[in-house]
Amino acid sequence: MWERLQHYGRLIRLERPIGTLLLLWPTYWALWIASNGVPDWSYLLIFSLGVFVMRSAGCAINDIADRKVDGHVERTKSRPLATGAITVQEAIAVFVVLLLLALLLVWQLNQRTLLLALVAAVLAASYPFMKRYHHWPQVHLGAAFAMAIPMAFTAVTGEWPPVLAWVLFVANLVWTTAYDTLYAMCDRDDDIKIGVKSTAILLGEHDRLVVAVLQGLTLLLLGLVGVLAHLGLLFWLSLVGAAALFVYQQYLVRERERWASLRAFLNNNWVGLVIFVGIVLDYALRSVPAAV
Repeated sequence: MWERLQHYGRLIRLERPIGTLLLLWPTYWALWIASNGVPDWSYLLIFSLGVFVMRSAGCAINDIADRKVDGHVERTKSRPLATGAITVQEAIAVFVVLLLLALLLVWQLNQRTLLLALVAAVLAASYPFMKRYHHWPQVHLGAAFAMAIPMAFTAVTGEWPPVLAWVLFVANLVWTTAYDTLYAMCDRDDDIKIGVKSTAILLGEHDRLVVAVLQGLTLLLLGLVGVLAHLGLLFWLSLVGAAALFVYQQYLVRERERWASLRAFLNNNWVGLVIFVGIVLDYALRSVPAAV
């Protein structure tokens, strides 16, 4: 039994929390901004658990979709479905249970948030199949990841998301497309052989340039968020930190080496964290009484 649970844990990437973190940071950005720096702890708990559950469900459906090709890719050949450690029926059962848990969580929120959650679920469930039909599955993933942002605003305010929320949505979509292209660069040679599509394959030798443009656009959009939300100096300093991390990522992928591309992808966790810290500290500074 313990061995089966270990395989299920590997199916949902318990040992690799990077996907959860990359989804979590923008969700926290949105919760803090929507709440003017004082998010309700119940929303923090619901969205934190929701991020973990939906990312886990996404991993399960991804491996179900890729079960016949993962064994041919260096990075994924040891996944439990690819090796036969668990069955497709078991993976489907895990996916369904996770979706039910996600539904239970979002049921605690208002009806508008529930409707947005249904859109997010469709995007998350369909993403793994997109690489068979077009070269932009990274954009599809970006939309799936970014749906937590309008959900957070609607949960907090009870209203449909304002323009600010959608600017933040687009910023997250663009950022996700950039870092998932770095991720796709790890598998480019294998993906070409097995016939699946990605932005890394489509862009070819222009991959680094386009990623850099997307990273720059991410910063510009986040700057617009800062203006619309009236964020202060600490937030702007966090964008400087994020820009430095983007430069470092470009340095890592200068030779387009497989594992360096993976390191550049993983480095985006620090981008999300730095921006989150900037937002939190900026709001916290506002609450400190001015000296008499």
